Amino acid sequence: MPGRQSIRFAGTENSCIIQGVERRSPGKSAPYATVLAALLAGVIQSSSIAKPPNIVLIVADDLGYGDIGCYGSTQNRTPNLDQLARNGVRFTDFHSNGPMCSPTRAAILTGLYQSRFGRRFESALSAARGDAGLPLEAVTIAELLRDKGYATGMFGKWHLGYEPPFLPTNQGFDEFRGLVSGDGDFHTRIDRSGNEDWWKNGTIEMERDAYTTDLITRDSIDFIERNKDRPFFVYIPHLAIHFPWQGPKDPPHRKAGTNYSKDKWGVIPDRSNVSPHVKAMIESLDDSVGKIITSLEEFSLTEDTLVIFTSDNGGYRDYAGGFENISDMGPLRGEKATLYEGGHRVPAIISWPEKILPSVNSETTMTFDLFNTIAKVAEINSTSYAKGDGRDLTNLLLKGEQVPPRMLFWRMGKTKAVRQGKWKLILRGEQSPELYDLDQDLGETQNLADTNPKILKSLLDALAQWESSVDASARAFEN
Repeated sequence: MPGRQSIRFAGTENSCIIQGVERRSPGKSAPYATVLAALLAGVIQSSSIAKPPNIVLIVADDLGYGDIGCYGSTQNRTPNLDQLARNGVRFTDFHSNGPMCSPTRAAILTGLYQSRFGRRFESALSAARGDAGLPLEAVTIAELLRDKGYATGMFGKWHLGYEPPFLPTNQGFDEFRGLVSGDGDFHTRIDRSGNEDWWKNGTIEMERDAYTTDLITRDSIDFIERNKDRPFFVYIPHLAIHFPWQGPKDPPHRKAGTNYSKDKWGVIPDRSNVSPHVKAMIESLDDSVGKIITSLEEFSLTEDTLVIFTSDNGGYRDYAGGFENISDMGPLRGEKATLYEGGHRVPAIISWPEKILPSVNSETTMTFDLFNTIAKVAEINSTSYAKGDGRDLTNLLLKGEQVPPRMLFWRMGKTKAVRQGKWKLILRGEQSPELYDLDQDLGETQNLADTNPKILKSLLDALAQWESSVDASARAFEN
């Protein structure tokens, strides 16, 4: 409508809609028009200087779909995550971009399919293979937020580069405290190669006599407190519940100078039942979330802060070497490192009190959607960045609208998957295609490829087109 203008009052959800306002409306005196114009100018000025919302992004490591109470666990006590879910949106069809650590982390930060940076980003980056980190040319959400005036901090696991310059402080983060490798002893912070791995910005600065989850929590809260009077983005990628499987009361395992590649799991007296160790880790993670939420309350930041919680991939049920009863994927088939649902359907909770109505949402969503969503919430000018492969979920969160139909893709080596609506295609190397109707068969037990040739061909064709697109993008980074 011509002349329509929406003015949001700072600090409230109320809007004033002015239709075709003129400086001198018919039948109104000049003083009235002058006062009205002044009032509107004041409102616009107040709106323009309103503090953008803070963003807290918490990512668990290897947390299975059924590992926390609000997703069905009766074994693990997770009251803080359960309360966060009651206060926000709990997603039931949310997916990590990959079934392993590095792929999802690259996609979260860039809003792109990780395959666009090369095939090495389809599995865990490895220092032993000499993998370089996330290309410095990649635009991260931290960079966009920092340019917008946000304080940006990261506390936890990076796994997108093992040495300078491929560290968080060169990818948009003002501050970094944590580990750069895929895993580390929760008590000694020694990685599986026997190296010290606890960094402060660009240098190693070890912490002694503390539990990693507690350190991440402490540093995150300290960052929030120091930046409570300005907009901030804090990225909290926990190491828990990745191995070594160590709860706070389990003993240290690794010492500097010893290679643990064949002994990376921690001290596990009963390999047939890893569950007690993982339970302690999950409950420590939940305690961390509780402390972070409490800090927001104490600093009067709750209603000004968007909180996101998810996992980088599914967990392990079992692991080679006789390790059993590790993580819980609920009704899902598969586990970490597979492209069945258990490998990438993960818990996801988004909370923003007074802005997002509590609900359970079954829309098909993915971790790279967080990039555009955060950018929109922070009111970053959409012309200042490429929108990438993900979607903006703000209309879903704030208005309950559906996500427009789309296809989603996964690839890890010769294993590939495509999702469109209820249909999911999986290709495992040279084996016959697998096609599942997830509405009727969430456990992926009935292969319908032979009875649905048109759907199969459509998904195969789409996969071929997607691979061509991402592989073309990757050529710039694979030389």
